[in-house]
Amino acid sequence: MVNDEDVKLFSEMIKNIFAQIERDIVGQHEVIEGTIIAMVAGGNVLLEGVPGVGKTRLVRSLARVFDLPFSRIQFTPDLMPADVTGTNIIVQDEKGNSAFQFQPGPIFSNIILADEINRATPKTQSALLEAMQEHKVTVMGVSRQLSEPFFVLATQNPIEQDGTYPLPEAQLDRFMFKLIVTNPEPEELKSIITMTQKTMQETAEKACSGKKLMDMRKTANEILVADSVLDYTIKLCAATQPDGKYASETAKKYIRFGVSPRAGQALISSAKVLALLNGRFNVSYSDINKLAYPVLRHRIKLNFEAISSRIMPDEIITMILNEISGKKVEKSNGGRSNVSESSVDVTKNEKKGIFRRNK
Repeated sequence: MVNDEDVKLFSEMIKNIFAQIERDIVGQHEVIEGTIIAMVAGGNVLLEGVPGVGKTRLVRSLARVFDLPFSRIQFTPDLMPADVTGTNIIVQDEKGNSAFQFQPGPIFSNIILADEINRATPKTQSALLEAMQEHKVTVMGVSRQLSEPFFVLATQNPIEQDGTYPLPEAQLDRFMFKLIVTNPEPEELKSIITMTQKTMQETAEKACSGKKLMDMRKTANEILVADSVLDYTIKLCAATQPDGKYASETAKKYIRFGVSPRAGQALISSAKVLALLNGRFNVSYSDINKLAYPVLRHRIKLNFEAISSRIMPDEIITMILNEISGKKVEKSNGGRSNVSESSVDVTKNEKKGIFRRNK
């Protein structure tokens, strides 16, 4: 049962994590927040942006802050599945007898940086599917469990760039969030240049252990979700299915395939962390609206009408939110959704953020 002390400890830990990461990263507050929320919730993250905006540096800093074993896999067209998972090699003992011995690949770590993940072939991409979902690897019929906590933090360049492959839908669905890393503002760029002229080394220090991270996840799992908020989440996911009974008009017009049940799971799991991050003991409608963008943007498959009209996934998500809430939902540049208090039915206690579990 979550109490005030749990919330205080959680807030202090998160504050310290942010403070350390910001020693290495200038700006990108929404991206940092989204990545931390996903990690506490136990999800994988896909970071998309042009080269040079700090995606790889962010992941390295997170590994340092959480003090977890870290592996970097540089994805290239010639990378093979065995280069990721590992393989059996022949070794000889002292008597000269030969036997197979498993040589673990870089996937056997806690934080995996899959750098430029969309530059590898689909065959290599498939090597990550089992690890991302089940946290285990099967090689030649033998399954091996990965150590917890386990995360895949992947970076990718926009698919319009040369040498990139679209990620398979099955793999995209295994990412809890897709976060867009934008170019820095002029003032942020000035700070970046000034900082990197002094040193290129990361200066973030350990702020949280793997055990404490698992404890934070356990605390977040106990956050309450009202039936009305859960129904709203289900309604949102169902509204993306163009052929479904509860399809929205937007989905019928612009979406080819809607989201899977994993989207609903991701929305609730991450919303619990966000609620706790804001000092609340319950998930609100605004939590779901805000997280709809990173959770849904990579899971909806656009049809020809949307592609030809150059309508982006985030625009479609906004339209669907407008339909199911009955009010206008505005998305800010950072991916946050701004919903007026009257846009959905929220109790007075929920608005004040003082809803508490009965003790």
